[in-house]
Amino acid sequence: MESLRVKVHVKHELGRALLGEFIGTLVLVLIGTSVVAQHILPSPRLNDFIGVNVGFGLAIAFGVAVSAKLSGGHINPAVSLMFLSFRALSPVAFILYTLVQTAGAFVGAALTYAVYHEAIENFSPGVRLVAGGKASAGIWASYPAGHLSLFGGLVDQIVATAVFCFLIAHITDKRNSYPSWVQPLLVGLSFVAIGNAFGFNCGYPCNPARDFGPRLFTFFFYGGDVFTHKGWFWVPIVGPFIGALIGAWVYQFAIGFHTTKEEETRYVIVGKSEKTEERKPLTSTGEEVEMHTA
Repeated sequence: MESLRVKVHVKHELGRALLGEFIGTLVLVLIGTSVVAQHILPSPRLNDFIGVNVGFGLAIAFGVAVSAKLSGGHINPAVSLMFLSFRALSPVAFILYTLVQTAGAFVGAALTYAVYHEAIENFSPGVRLVAGGKASAGIWASYPAGHLSLFGGLVDQIVATAVFCFLIAHITDKRNSYPSWVQPLLVGLSFVAIGNAFGFNCGYPCNPARDFGPRLFTFFFYGGDVFTHKGWFWVPIVGPFIGALIGAWVYQFAIGFHTTKEEETRYVIVGKSEKTEERKPLTSTGEEVEMHTA
């Protein structure tokens, strides 16, 4: 990673600044306009969906927090694949992480069913449905909205997971100096943004284990429809893996490889007037570049 970073690092300060502004504005508009689209397009409105977004964001924040010291807090095979591509995780560890993440999701789904099975029975007495007005399988796994094609769903999951992993790559990049204690909260908040922006089409799973583990559990109560309904089940598995790699490496080539560590740049005040202050950064190479701040 470091050797590649040296090769592609943009050395011109203004070039890095322009690249940063381009990517930052892209993220702002992509998420912001998607949030607006989700507000305008559904009928009825999805205001109550905000609670789901916040709840899942908190779930991720605490899931990452409790596991971070032990494993790095991936809790998502797509995120693990991202770190595998960064050579921060071995192939064997990636496979094992994926297996235990899926197992954890399966058990979590079983516990939810244990807590809510009486409410589900009250909601749809004697039946467990994947589709229709009394469907409850969507509590556990994602299913596409009526307007969504398989290709559209694949695009949805690639883009949503790419944005999510782009943000995770940024948050966990040591060069950005986020304190370790705040990173789980930021990851959770980033998923709130993903939910608000991309939840309309299929519920923004963005996590192969989170979708497949619970789907496998529901197979025992809802039957084979959980895997055959609209041929959907593979989309939230394949899409996030593709999106994770795209988001991770877009971050590295657009931002990460061009970011300097905080300690690599020191500033000294060389002149000051009533309205402006002139500073010169002392870079690790000893090269001085003037900066004026109002």
